[in-house]
Amino acid sequence: MLSFISDEDLHRHIAETIEQYGERLQPYDIKKFNANIVDPIKLMFDKNVYGKTWEEIIGSEIFRQRDKANNNSIGYFHQKIFRYIADCTVPKSGWDVIVEKAGGIDVPECGRVGRIFVEMKNKHNTMNSAASAKTYMKMQGQLLADDDCACFLVEAIAKRSQNVAWTVSLDGHRQKHRRIRRVSMDEFYSIVTDERDAFYRLCMELPTAIERVLNSADVINIPHDTVCDELKARAAANGGSFVLALYLLGFDTYHGFTPID
Repeated sequence: MLSFISDEDLHRHIAETIEQYGERLQPYDIKKFNANIVDPIKLMFDKNVYGKTWEEIIGSEIFRQRDKANNNSIGYFHQKIFRYIADCTVPKSGWDVIVEKAGGIDVPECGRVGRIFVEMKNKHNTMNSAASAKTYMKMQGQLLADDDCACFLVEAIAKRSQNVAWTVSLDGHRQKHRRIRRVSMDEFYSIVTDERDAFYRLCMELPTAIERVLNSADVINIPHDTVCDELKARAAANGGSFVLALYLLGFDTYHGFTPID
């Protein structure tokens, strides 16, 4: 049990996050699996080099395809959970999170400020230099409009635990301001909840919380993918091998690959 979010709100938020996976939770059949044409040669090398079964390799490829779009869902989890945490607001636009405490918020190097405006990123390397400069200038504008605030770039996966002034390059010049800060997720939770290990405790709670949600009746079932079964059926129907059925996903119009009916 966490002190900064109720079990009910955590359950609700996890369920909402799973729903964000949307279409990616639909079962994969061959048509969906091969929508962008898989590379059978790569799958062949992967299977043999890593000593995996076809089921494992195809399962890994399905996971890779799903995972390409899952960062948005995890971004949803990291941002929207603050709707349920005291002193936090998740606006519809503008900023990802705004923190405002009646007694003010202590920020390293800055003293106490009334508000924190947050841009949130999943990982430290997801912004290129242009995006970093644009975000930094947005934060500079906020400081000019509000002299009782700080602006944070909060990173779920930072290189290290940190709460430091953010330095960027603007027009070839290094810019740094003590109230524009780069903050790891653990440090942000610490500031918001006044509990040093709040993010750690959330992480420790997640495995059982996610399992409880998935076992509940109101959440979509985990998909059962049929790609391997369909490939085996195609191989049997054409009197060929599983390998040929796999090759035909990418090479069905290539010379020598089209099966003879």
